[in-house]
Amino acid sequence: MSNPRLLRALTGVIGSVAAIVAALLVGAIVIEFAGSNPWTAYRALFDGAIRNKRAIGETLVYASPLILGGLSFAIAAKAGLFNIGIEGQLVMGGFAAALVGAWGLGLPAVLYLPLCLVAAIVAGGIWGLIPGFLRAKTGAHEVISTIMLNYLAFRLITYLIQKGGSWLPVDNALQATDKVAPDARLPKILTGTRLHAGILIAVGCALLLWFVLSKTTFGYKVRTVGLSRGASDYGGIKWGLTITLAMGIAGALAGLAGAGESLGLQGRHSAVPPGYGYTAIAVGLVGQNNPIGILLSGVLFGALSAGAPQMQAQAGISKEIVSVLQGLIILAVAAFSVAGRLPLFQRFTRPPSSGGDRASEVGTEPEIETAPTPSAAL
Repeated sequence: MSNPRLLRALTGVIGSVAAIVAALLVGAIVIEFAGSNPWTAYRALFDGAIRNKRAIGETLVYASPLILGGLSFAIAAKAGLFNIGIEGQLVMGGFAAALVGAWGLGLPAVLYLPLCLVAAIVAGGIWGLIPGFLRAKTGAHEVISTIMLNYLAFRLITYLIQKGGSWLPVDNALQATDKVAPDARLPKILTGTRLHAGILIAVGCALLLWFVLSKTTFGYKVRTVGLSRGASDYGGIKWGLTITLAMGIAGALAGLAGAGESLGLQGRHSAVPPGYGYTAIAVGLVGQNNPIGILLSGVLFGALSAGAPQMQAQAGISKEIVSVLQGLIILAVAAFSVAGRLPLFQRFTRPPSSGGDRASEVGTEPEIETAPTPSAAL
């Protein structure tokens, strides 16, 4: 195969599939040691995830925020950052969308719903811009700042719900916002299920992010900054501005994930964090930070979450075993990724070099050397 990028992509897909299969096999051993039948457990998991229309709807309901969160992690990772603040960005976006939706502005749905989504994008984006700006201007590591911002987001929302009843549409008794107006809700798209239009937003964002990262100058800048700050400086790319924008986009995507929960699933925003942000990191890792891979990874993790109650009810196995399976999948993907860097493995995956051309042997560097010349600054 003469196309090195295609070869790397194919190798990554095969590695992820092999890692998932290996994780399921190890999971079967764990289930067996727990005194249950692995075949019965996995069949129940399958039934709860994709057996009928309702099961498929539940899988996609769980997948929607995980896909958007995985995309949030991916664009930050492409810029060389580790966005562990997805949960905080998600709850800020969901809270902002729910507040706007619960105010009852009396707008038609064609205006009211987009306004709520914009509120989520702005709130999540600001929560992502802050650690990006701090990293660019002060060198503060984004892992530390995003963890701190997660807790700040949780406490801020709790405070506003408890104390803002006189000027915000919140319900202190329920520890949540008021109900979102019907014209601000995401519509259901599959009758007889909870599936809402948030899955369409997630798929659209995945395709858009793939285009941005692969086909635009900004995407080239993000990838260059992530590979080498020195290379970005040499190419005239503003490192600080690029990582700040990347984190802002990451926060906006996470904010949309929160809006899907508030406007599509719950109809309000609760003070209790949903916990999707941390699972979304795993979705991004398993999807290898590729938007299309994250789509598939998000559906996989959604299927695991949707099938867990059925596995517990039908096979008598604790649904917490799903968390074990998710952990095994992450470990297997990491193990296969490390194995892929071993010389023995690279002998079979590296494209053949032609003559003295060294570019084809430099791993990811040809993408920088053959990409369009970037403009000097954003």
